[in-house]
Amino acid sequence: MSTRREFLKLMGTAAAASIMLQDSCFGKTARKNVLFIAVDDLRPQLGCYGHTQIHSPNIDRLAASGMLFERAYCQQAICMASRASLMSGYRPDKGQIYNCKPLYSHVPGALALNTHFMHNGYETLSLGKIYHHPEDETIGFSKPAFHPEGKWVGRHYLDSESIKIAAAYDKQFPNAGRRGMGPAYEHPDVSDSDYPDGIIADRAIEELNRLKDQPFFLAVGFLRPHLPFNAPQKYWDLYKEEDIKLADNPFYPEGAPQQALNQWGELRGYHGMPANGPMPDDLAKKLIHAYYACVSYVDAQIGRVLDRLDALRLRDNTVVMLWGDHGWKLGEHAMWCKHTNFEIDTRSTLIVRNPQMKAAGQRTFALTEFVDIYPTLCDLCGLEKPSHLQGISTVVLLNDPKKNVKTAALSQYPKGDFMGDSMRTDRFRYTEWQNLKTGEVAARELYDHQGDSAENRNIANLAKHASLVKQLSKELHAFHNATPS
Repeated sequence: MSTRREFLKLMGTAAAASIMLQDSCFGKTARKNVLFIAVDDLRPQLGCYGHTQIHSPNIDRLAASGMLFERAYCQQAICMASRASLMSGYRPDKGQIYNCKPLYSHVPGALALNTHFMHNGYETLSLGKIYHHPEDETIGFSKPAFHPEGKWVGRHYLDSESIKIAAAYDKQFPNAGRRGMGPAYEHPDVSDSDYPDGIIADRAIEELNRLKDQPFFLAVGFLRPHLPFNAPQKYWDLYKEEDIKLADNPFYPEGAPQQALNQWGELRGYHGMPANGPMPDDLAKKLIHAYYACVSYVDAQIGRVLDRLDALRLRDNTVVMLWGDHGWKLGEHAMWCKHTNFEIDTRSTLIVRNPQMKAAGQRTFALTEFVDIYPTLCDLCGLEKPSHLQGISTVVLLNDPKKNVKTAALSQYPKGDFMGDSMRTDRFRYTEWQNLKTGEVAARELYDHQGDSAENRNIANLAKHASLVKQLSKELHAFHNATPS
């Protein structure tokens, strides 16, 4: 199946209805602005997602006036490929985006989301981290991308102590691939704008002031809570060390194949992290504490931007979309960082607020994907959807969150000679690891979310599930074949 008609049939009637939606709320006469907020490594561990220990009042109030997506999945749990897929409307298979080079080297001539809005009369701006590669920022924006400058080198703030630690690390590991990363976290008594995200918020406020009388697509990409987990002291102080809980499942999933696991090398490169083996409990608590502080820090910056939007009376004519590019592990499955097909990495934060939505303040459990964001924004702003898009519009959910727009969400992750293709259905996560040289399936994973929502036990190899595995494999391949190219 390769036609768009067959794709929509497979997705379901609700999806087809949203594709055809042309009512007065979402019609082509709308000239809504877009405030497009990206947050790096933001897993859906926020107050509005039911995690009340997290201080996230500003994201929570956005959710209270918009739609919270409980089951939104990225296409690949790594910064570059997730962002390139979202912004281009292609799944990572297109041009082998999964290899994480600049988007336009994978797909020359791609019509990205920002470019499509620019071609339709919008001023398009990129502040902070929207794409992973600077080369991708040179196309489709009305002026050069903005990146903050300040008292840091690489990605960490350098006070005098950090400089000493980074230098000592370089001396200790002169041949390390990630030299000079310095400490994995810190919390000095500095102002919000002594770190990049505070400066990004400052610039976003300036641009809102300037753009208030013209249609804009303002993409604001915050860097935290990406490593290193650096935030001002006041956000660290929001949490007590004794209240920090370790992961409930600090062990590899039973029966998981080797391809499904990783050694969290991204974190090991920082000073003081174990070079191999497990994370000590005391250090794990420090890192979790620091991650929480970063979430609260970036939440405060988002609040400042939202406050300015309201002060300028732009709320009634602006679509606000907030997304995290993928999830993140804080010791779950005995791992850290992202880079897997597990639920903890592929499920991420997504909140959408449209001025005319009927279901404001509600949440949807419908399965959705980040590849759906591009067509959704087109519908919300009355723009024609380009024919290359491989996702579907989800605007129907903003009026009726109980609708289902698709029966599965797909993610993938390459591991050397293997590609892991993962499908999340209402009840199951099914993953196949295909040998890219031979085309054979080398390993399978099956997790039953009805009794194992943490994905602690792979049941794919149990004889009693053979027919289920066969059926899910058939569905996985049907979804791949049905995606329009």
